[in-house]
Amino acid sequence: MSEAREPLRRIVVAGSGQIGALAAIALKRALPGCEVIVIGTQQSPGAFADNANTALPFTNKLHDRLGISEAQIVGQAGGSHRLVTRYFGWSGQGSHGAASYGAPSDPGLQTAFTRDWGGGSKNATTTRPIQTMAEALADAGRFAIPPDDRETPLSQIDYALRWNVPAYRQILIGTAQRLGIVHVDGAIGAIRLDGEGNLAGLTIPGQGEIEADMFVDCGGPAAPLLSQMPGFGRKDWSAYLPVRRVHYAQPGDAMLALEDRVTLLSEGWLSEHAGRDGLQSTLACPDAVDNIAVARALGSPPAISVDLAPARCREAWIGNVVALGDATAQFEPLAGLPLDLAHRQLALLIETLPGRHIEPLERAEFNRRAALMMDGVRDALALHYAAPHAAKIFRAEATDHVVRTVDQFTRRGRMPFQEEAPFLTFETMGLLGAMGFAPGTPPQFSEMDPRQIEATRRTAATKAQAALEFAPPYPQWMASTLESMKAQTG
Repeated sequence: MSEAREPLRRIVVAGSGQIGALAAIALKRALPGCEVIVIGTQQSPGAFADNANTALPFTNKLHDRLGISEAQIVGQAGGSHRLVTRYFGWSGQGSHGAASYGAPSDPGLQTAFTRDWGGGSKNATTTRPIQTMAEALADAGRFAIPPDDRETPLSQIDYALRWNVPAYRQILIGTAQRLGIVHVDGAIGAIRLDGEGNLAGLTIPGQGEIEADMFVDCGGPAAPLLSQMPGFGRKDWSAYLPVRRVHYAQPGDAMLALEDRVTLLSEGWLSEHAGRDGLQSTLACPDAVDNIAVARALGSPPAISVDLAPARCREAWIGNVVALGDATAQFEPLAGLPLDLAHRQLALLIETLPGRHIEPLERAEFNRRAALMMDGVRDALALHYAAPHAAKIFRAEATDHVVRTVDQFTRRGRMPFQEEAPFLTFETMGLLGAMGFAPGTPPQFSEMDPRQIEATRRTAATKAQAALEFAPPYPQWMASTLESMKAQTG
């Protein structure tokens, strides 16, 4: 009979930003008997995941699992909801499209939708058909969180959350304190390795050495722990991801909207995240864009500018050190991907948590899947730069997966399989359509009866209308929700 493994007794998390705080909560909930210590390393402006005010729908599920309620985020951290991201100018001046989340409840809807994305189809009418219920709701400005005790027309809608980063971090800190997680403030000094390729301990100046069974590096792009481990290396992504500088504007006026926007300009792409605490505009540029052009595109001189060298680590877990988020990969803050990657890596870590003795196969499996996650993000970003107009501005190389994806989508209306991809197949198809790629027709639907196509569209329109009738105006729902929360707290 096999014996129970000795569990981890102490874990040190380097980094007290939102990645490190959530990682500490996840580890403590997974191992209640383990001591978890967070070291408050200084945050970098280039830590795009730590500074992100939005992720993707996966984060909602992770929050639920870790006891971080959506009501807390809405009530205490300026939370709001995003149903779609609109893309402007990616296939040429004046072009636009929308990408939403989740998969259609009826697979037949996917086929009908793709016929009218990008360049449209011979069966398209002059009126653009409903693409997804999420887009219809965003167009009308109507939404509410569906109740979890019954099925409603909104139950199948996937959405992303936004929040105020400092306020959200305070929610995480409060949760961590209630769980008994220890916080140590100070910079990491020297580290001490044992003779087996593990990190034995690290020194905090003025506080001595801290030993642990496992260390989790959430310290941002510098990867203060992982980068000091034997065998650490990086893979250069600069050929595929052409952004070299990211500029942040001062937050604008508060904006309650169910969409975010990404507009392709001659200077690069401009991302606009709506938020109850202010509109956040971000401009990402290739080389040789001067300050005057940046200020013109942003509408004012940037408040913060960050240089970027796209890359990922070769292995995210070396010895007893595991890295998450910005410590594993550096890439532009587009489409909610920086925080989404960190959160999916965190979920993978909880799934593969070892005992005090780390089996090499456990580490290898984490590294395999974490690498697929990182490369999947690279490919999702590279799809943007393969868009018809973006290719002229950025002139990036396409990865092999991007070449296959564009080929299969435009010739056959299909997607090649990719393990650990950040988007579902339907979401990737929506993204391609929003950026101007015209889909081909899947072989099995090449002789599809036009009457069946029309029936499918009517079904989609009926479902969208039911959702619109059920959902209140989003500002009205938000005001009512906040008022109810205020009354409950006195």
